[in-house]
Amino acid sequence: MQKIKSLMARQGLKSPQESIADLSPVEDFRIPSKEEMREMREQPIDPQAEQEIINSIQEVYYSNDSFDMVQHELEKLPPELNLQELEEYRDQLKRQQAAVSKKVADLILEKQPSYVKELERVTSLQTNLQLAAVICTNARRQLSISKEDFTEASLGLLANQRRRHLLTGLLKSLRTIKTLQRTDVRLSEMLEEEDYPGAIQLCLECQKAASTFKHYSCISELNSKLQDTLEQIEEQLDVALSKTCKHFDVSHYTRVQLAYTLLEKTQTAMDQLHMHFTQAIHNTVFQVVLGYVELCAGNADTKFQKMQYKDLCTHITQDSYVPCLSDLCKALWEVMLSYHRTMQWHEEQDKEEPPPTTDEAVAADTEEAVVDHSYVKKKLEHGLTRIWQEVQLKVKAYLLGTDMSNFKYDDFIVVLDVISRLMQVGEEFCGSKSELLQESIKRQSVNYFKNYHRTRLEELRMFLENETWELCPVKSNFNIAQLHEFKFMGQSRSPSVSPSRQVLSSQDQVLSSKDQEVLSLFQHFSQEGNPFERHIDNKDEETEDVLASNGYESDELEKCVYQDYDSDSDVPDELKQDYVDEQTGDVPLKSASRETLRSRKKSDYSLNKGSNAPILTNTTLNVIRLVGKYIQMMNILKPIAFDVIHCVSQLFDYYLYAVYTFFGRNDMYESSGPGLISSRLRTTLNRIQESLIQMDSLGEGSSIVHGGPGEDRKEKVPSPHLSQLVVLTASETLYGLAQRVVATESLVFLAEQFEFLQSHLDTMMPAAKKPFLQQFYSQTVSTASELRKPIYWVVAAKALDYEQMLLLMAGVKWDIREIMSQHNVYVDVLLKEFEEFNKRLGDVSRHVRVPLPVSNVLWEHCIRLANRTLVEGYGNVKKCSNEGRALMQLDFQQFLMKLEKLTDMRPIPDKDFVETYIKAYYLTENDMEQFIKNHREYSMKQLANLVNVCLGSHINKKARQKLLAAIDDIDRPKR
Repeated sequence: MQKIKSLMARQGLKSPQESIADLSPVEDFRIPSKEEMREMREQPIDPQAEQEIINSIQEVYYSNDSFDMVQHELEKLPPELNLQELEEYRDQLKRQQAAVSKKVADLILEKQPSYVKELERVTSLQTNLQLAAVICTNARRQLSISKEDFTEASLGLLANQRRRHLLTGLLKSLRTIKTLQRTDVRLSEMLEEEDYPGAIQLCLECQKAASTFKHYSCISELNSKLQDTLEQIEEQLDVALSKTCKHFDVSHYTRVQLAYTLLEKTQTAMDQLHMHFTQAIHNTVFQVVLGYVELCAGNADTKFQKMQYKDLCTHITQDSYVPCLSDLCKALWEVMLSYHRTMQWHEEQDKEEPPPTTDEAVAADTEEAVVDHSYVKKKLEHGLTRIWQEVQLKVKAYLLGTDMSNFKYDDFIVVLDVISRLMQVGEEFCGSKSELLQESIKRQSVNYFKNYHRTRLEELRMFLENETWELCPVKSNFNIAQLHEFKFMGQSRSPSVSPSRQVLSSQDQVLSSKDQEVLSLFQHFSQEGNPFERHIDNKDEETEDVLASNGYESDELEKCVYQDYDSDSDVPDELKQDYVDEQTGDVPLKSASRETLRSRKKSDYSLNKGSNAPILTNTTLNVIRLVGKYIQMMNILKPIAFDVIHCVSQLFDYYLYAVYTFFGRNDMYESSGPGLISSRLRTTLNRIQESLIQMDSLGEGSSIVHGGPGEDRKEKVPSPHLSQLVVLTASETLYGLAQRVVATESLVFLAEQFEFLQSHLDTMMPAAKKPFLQQFYSQTVSTASELRKPIYWVVAAKALDYEQMLLLMAGVKWDIREIMSQHNVYVDVLLKEFEEFNKRLGDVSRHVRVPLPVSNVLWEHCIRLANRTLVEGYGNVKKCSNEGRALMQLDFQQFLMKLEKLTDMRPIPDKDFVETYIKAYYLTENDMEQFIKNHREYSMKQLANLVNVCLGSHINKKARQKLLAAIDDIDRPKR
């Protein structure tokens, strides 16, 4: 339609015929005239034939509008032209043209009504368009008038409104910029308040706002300033993170972690945290040790501050060693507790998992958070071993920096206790066995214990040489569990916690094996307290008073008496301190004066009369205490348990050897005693003498430490010497029987205590070394009671005058011819000797309780010696008749009858020994030969006397020589 309008505007309206001529695409296309058109219509043409003619037209004529048909026909002409053919071809083309023209004319005529109708519509449209043009012109004119009247004023208002809006936005931006400029003040306040998340949030928001206003020139400087502020916040945040290493605060640590989360540096924070923990351990131990070193140095010298920690540890003095170690472990505990609570905080955070979400951005953040949590968890788990390793290295350096060989026992026990507790902390902290600490404390313990044991053996020798073997009065119900050193056996303690001198506080009691199943150290001391705090408030109530009252009116008087004992100036103060227990009031080992001892005898008798109180000396009591101390160390130091038990055995060996040397060794009587020392006891004594006793000591006061250059010499002790205050030659005291009883029975009591401790020692002994312990008990401890025989034999050999008996028997005439009804005088004399012995034994028992086994041994020895003296006297007879043999029997029966009234011992020892010898006087020659072979308990002299005196008159000289030769051939072991 637009094309038709443009065409009409250019050319105006034309007739259809003219329009057809204009619209023809071919300029030289000739429109048939009316006459031709009429002729064409008049000519009758077959439509089919006409269609065939049109179809015969070549398709190239329909190709496009620019086709040149003339050129085409000319190019088709043959090289040689034939007029007739050309005319025929021309006629054909005319026919085709005529057919096409007719077809076109028919189509024009057919469409002419539609064309006319459409043309009318176009004309109407043109008219309407002209009217619209007029309307538009009028509208423009009216709009121009309206513009002048209304629009310019309204648009001015709009422009002003727009400008106001822009200025308002600018003012808001300027205020924002002003706020940004003042943000640093608020940030400083928030940092002082330790509101790190808020500060970082504010700083990030400021940075975001600054990026919004970056088109302002002043913002570029502000951006740089905010970046510096953010870095400053990170530095302060790092400092705040380091503070959690010593004192963990949940709210503080939560703020710090939230701040790092806002910075998206959670992993970096964890790396920094471990670095701070390592640094905190170093700084803490250095400051603690430095403080003690400077305090002990007593000057303001700053050279210590420049030292390495390992070198600084070598300047700790012995007096400050234990307090420094305690403070060191307390400080390290705080660091490990902070790490433990840090792990707990992260574990609780991991439990609070965010709910699943479908938002991709939130899901991505959640996945990143999971990665961070996984990293933090692994880092913390790996850090446990690392932190504990650092702690071990620092404590190891401290332990090995000082030689502890000369430490007091109590101080060393405290060191063991603290290290044991620290190892328990390490096991709960990360499951570590604390190999470094074990190795360090083992090295120090072996060094200390060797030196300690050498000193204790030397002191034991000194105490034994000063011991007067007076009874130490103890209560009748005394047992070693009442001693402080054995308190650990009655308590339920943690296996790794040693029984130190400090009583368990209420906090420590929570750590018993029962409660430990519920609460660990970290759980119990999570909020307050410290496992390394020592409480000694109840120290005085720790040990039961094991000493008897001794009949004194008050404890104060008793203390005064014992203080008098301790007034000897020749006892070193150090030894007094080691062996006078302030808790129990034990008497010191230094013996008291004889006057003081005599003043106690009456009260001792009152105490022990009818009592079954144990018989022991001060030395015995202190040996028991020493054994308790050794076992305490062994409980803590299981790796050196064998060394400790070996040293414990040496204490018993030396005590046994001393008792035997003081009271049982007497060459005159030892060789004559029948089976006094068993082969087992003799083997034990020889072993002790070879392994423990230094026989070639340089002098009485020579020290075992300086006795010789060899290591074997250092481990030996000079043989002890009996104190000159002990008198064993007075007949009125039965040759020191009271001291012998106290010494021997204290050894038996000591052996009983060792038997009591056997099961405990067996559990501590390594499996490979248990045969040593079994051998020690079977061959040494069990032989203690066997010492009674040789020790009391000496008393029995001197208590009665056996030589006088032999002289009286030698004066008796045995070759009588009539049977006598009265016994000889020597029997009455012998019985009187026994009565005197019984009286003196009663006197001794008033001062020292004589146990029944001791009384039996004494009576057995005396009776056995008397009977053997009788046989010896009968063996010295030169001439004897049958009536004389009857008199011998009468004398012996009288002796037995009277003796049985003096003693309750049944049967009488060696009764058969005498009766068999007397009856042998009646044997024939053949019976005598068999008697000689079967009875080797008689001496060769006694057997020869039987042959010479009894059979001399009944057999010939040859038979007598034969019997004497049989006696000489007998191999008799020495008794």
